Amino acid sequence: MKKLLITIIILAVQFVCAVNAKVISNEKINDAKVKTASKIITNLQKDMPSFIKNGSGPFVAAIYDSDGKLIVKTANSVVNEHCSNNHAEMNAIKAAEEKLGTYDLAPYNLKLYVTAEPCMMCIGGIMWSGIKEVYYGVPSKTVEKITGFDEGFKPHWFREFKKRGIVVYGNIEPELGEQELHKYVNEGYEVYIPSR
Repeated sequence: MKKLLITIIILAVQFVCAVNAKVISNEKINDAKVKTASKIITNLQKDMPSFIKNGSGPFVAAIYDSDGKLIVKTANSVVNEHCSNNHAEMNAIKAAEEKLGTYDLAPYNLKLYVTAEPCMMCIGGIMWSGIKEVYYGVPSKTVEKITGFDEGFKPHWFREFKKRGIVVYGNIEPELGEQELHKYVNEGYEVYIPSR
């Protein structure tokens, strides 16, 4: 019985390590943060179809405070609002700033969760907003493969965010996000790509 219990514990630890092995961060991986982010990002992926039905998508972002309270949840609205700046992250930042009556979110210790890695525009918006932590699902290279959207040039952004005191965790539940992106593209929804 004791050997069986030890074997089960070892297998459980190996499973947790295997699950977290794909997660990347600019700090030592914190399993509690990964667990929370996994739950939130999974829920954002599940919310995506309802946003898509209303003309938004295929990306969703949410901002939470340090107590785990949802501040705002938004989707990408580039196509339906005819504005190339309206990525999910930018919409979430704007909505949080409006709700809290400030352009500086830093005093609120907020965390941004998003279904996919921020593009170069959103990285700038996050940095200037005062967001303290960022958690994302699908990496940019995969987003580009599935949708054809150019995520932009983002040299060493994990390191640059760390220099500025911004924690980043990535590759959280990416498979769910990949499924939603494939579904979005396969069902013929518009992926905005500027002509060159």
